[in-house]
Amino acid sequence: MSSFIIYPAIDIRGGKCVRLIQGDYNQETVYNDSPLAAAKAWEAQGGSYIHLVDLDGAKAGHPVNDEVIGVIASGVNVPVQVGGGLRTVDDVKRLLSLGVSRVIIGTAAIEDRAFTEEVLGTYGDKVAIGIDARNGYVATRGWLETSEVKAEELAKELASKGAETFIFTDISRDGMMQGPNVDAIVALAKSNGRTVIASGGVSVMEDLVRLNEYRQEGVGGAIVGKALYTGSIDLAEAVKTLK
Repeated sequence: MSSFIIYPAIDIRGGKCVRLIQGDYNQETVYNDSPLAAAKAWEAQGGSYIHLVDLDGAKAGHPVNDEVIGVIASGVNVPVQVGGGLRTVDDVKRLLSLGVSRVIIGTAAIEDRAFTEEVLGTYGDKVAIGIDARNGYVATRGWLETSEVKAEELAKELASKGAETFIFTDISRDGMMQGPNVDAIVALAKSNGRTVIASGGVSVMEDLVRLNEYRQEGVGGAIVGKALYTGSIDLAEAVKTLK
């Protein structure tokens, strides 16, 4: 559990690389017309794993941008993980067949436990569980709804079913450049003994340095989006610093 990976985030909507503010589809900035160009740029700067989100898929409830995702997965030499609208075994199988290294199950982890347990049983470490929380409770449906399930309880349960990797987002921090909720991230990692990737709120180099201090506790990396696109974090420099 000693490596700490920075995951540059590419959010795909309408085939383009965009960012939303707190998941609001009405607050969008287009950063690159070509998500592949964005992925290649992050790879060139030392990105060792690319994080893709199919925003259209998250909204539709099934993957939408398969074609773009396949082009990225085959166009870079580093592994790619994808989330957004995966609800069926076929979705998972199809994305993995496109060359994706890991898929992320979010809403379905709460709403369809049988499916989640089946893909964990079949694909094991090729499946990460995305836990998006608001005040400690899991949010679903692109953050539109908050469940009555506690993040730590869900993680413990799914770890017992074979989940090895969790991606934790504190919704209140996402896209707001306020820094990640380090306490919640570390607590989640300690509670289930698996790898937790931090997502949301990483805005300056100090955030990464702070998260990196907990890598022995299971904090395995951080997904960074807006901060890379605005230049407040330099990826090449961050990769060097955390080595």
